[in-house]
Amino acid sequence: MTVLLVILYVLVCLFLVMVVLLQQGKGADLAGAFGGGGSQTSFGPRGTTNIMHRMTTGAFILFVLLCLTLTILSGKSRTSVMEDVPVAVPVESSESTEASEPALGAAVDEGEPAPVPEPAAEDGAADPEPAGDGG
Repeated sequence: MTVLLVILYVLVCLFLVMVVLLQQGKGADLAGAFGGGGSQTSFGPRGTTNIMHRMTTGAFILFVLLCLTLTILSGKSRTSVMEDVPVAVPVESSESTEASEPALGAAVDEGEPAPVPEPAAEDGAADPEPAGDGG
């Protein structure tokens, strides 16, 4: 529903801009260019309203109502999309997991640490300690 209101709001905005730009201003005659307002003064007597004035008023009222409606709709609290995502809970060890095969790199027995391979010597010698009498 909000998408429909936004589309309608944009159309009303464009229509309002077009209607306002197509209207002739109050002092748009030749006397208005030189500072004379003629018979059309700002707060003076008003002539009959034409169709363009009525369309502008209607578009403005629709513009304000749509603006307020969209503001009210956007202010309501919404739920997050992350609320529906299941949370992964760690599984504690049980008899079913002990019977299964251990993962790669895991120790076979829980009491024993996994064997650590010794690093190979860089010069090609297998034993890093020199042979000798130790003294």
